[in-house]
Amino acid sequence: MYEKIQVDALARVEGEGGLYIALDGDSISELRLDIYEPPRFFEGFLQGRYLQEVPDITARICGICPVAYQMSSVYALENAVGAKITPSIRKLRRLLYCGEYIESHALHIYMLQAPDLLGHESALSLAAVAPDVVKTALRLKKIGNEILRTIGGRSVHPVSSCVGGFYRFPKVEKLKDLLPDLRWGLEASKETARWAITLPYPEMDVDYEFVALTLPDEYAVIGGDVLSSKTGTIPVEEFLSVYPEKHIRHSNALHSSNASGDPYLVGPLARLNLNHEKLSPQAKAIVEELKLEFPITNPYKALIARAVELVQSYELAIEIVENYAPEGKSHVELDLKVGQGYAATEAPRGLLYHDYEVDEKGFIKTAHIIPPTAQNLARVEEDLRQLIPQVIDKEHAEATLDCEHLIRSYDPCISCATHFLTLDIERK
Repeated sequence: MYEKIQVDALARVEGEGGLYIALDGDSISELRLDIYEPPRFFEGFLQGRYLQEVPDITARICGICPVAYQMSSVYALENAVGAKITPSIRKLRRLLYCGEYIESHALHIYMLQAPDLLGHESALSLAAVAPDVVKTALRLKKIGNEILRTIGGRSVHPVSSCVGGFYRFPKVEKLKDLLPDLRWGLEASKETARWAITLPYPEMDVDYEFVALTLPDEYAVIGGDVLSSKTGTIPVEEFLSVYPEKHIRHSNALHSSNASGDPYLVGPLARLNLNHEKLSPQAKAIVEELKLEFPITNPYKALIARAVELVQSYELAIEIVENYAPEGKSHVELDLKVGQGYAATEAPRGLLYHDYEVDEKGFIKTAHIIPPTAQNLARVEEDLRQLIPQVIDKEHAEATLDCEHLIRSYDPCISCATHFLTLDIERK
């Protein structure tokens, strides 16, 4: 006999989908994340577009991390046509990315996952008992938005990035005006990390394959090779051959795996575990102060990794703004030609891969985008397989909430992944 249970969509996650579990006695006979949000066909309607249209189009894939889509696209297209940007352009791109990390991480830490860990149904109920915590969160996030607005013209879907650089450099004085808030944010982010380590995390330990970008001399967010904790380093252009995608019947999002067919993890835990020795000085000092031991293998503790990256992002932003003195033009000239380009950057949620073919006039022939959430879906399913035996005997509402907490710790962006929680359980 089967018992079928269904609840509404998962709260505090971007997008919609469902979790289906079939039990045969105490054994899980089937578990799947049903991503039923419809595909959005961005790769299809990029075909035939001029390459300078791509950054503004791909930014619309996500309202939370538009910079990530812009940066992966511009680097892939610059690679396709052989364009070499200047150091001033790269520094400004790193600063723009700092703004995105700040607003995204502050949102997730305080508004999405912390309420789960503290037993609140939302940030509103958390604000009722801890108003100063939520005020700090809102100010931290606002500063990230101000960085995006100052460089990109607006805080959501910024419009200044182009293939070859920026349409214009921001005025020096406008960036310098951000310094008081950035310095406040650096200290507040340190306190966030100290607070994060005290939160009550559920017990869970997973043998992950961590995958993230790596660079020899900086905490990799833009550029670098792809590093795996299990298999070592590969160049970005080999990414798809080592981490292939496949269609899954129950999902409108493709699933990624390694070459052996096993899931892997991208995101803040992967970045911090693989690259913590390359953190900025004050971020590294926070790691030492918190006595973090690596690798961190509890998915819920991705919140701690985000808090450390919040310190990293504020510290880097201050360094770039204090020394901001752009040289040369805001964008380099493009020598259009037939080519194919590959690139990956680290979105707040993990590695974001793009590749494009362009013709001799700079029009897109093919486009391929692999979002971090799509790469993590198979890994989330495996984590849920580990969790379900611990919660399946609980009341349905409590079991559902426990599943939601685990999924939410990944900070999934379902709309990005479609190219989330109705809980449906069948008991035999």
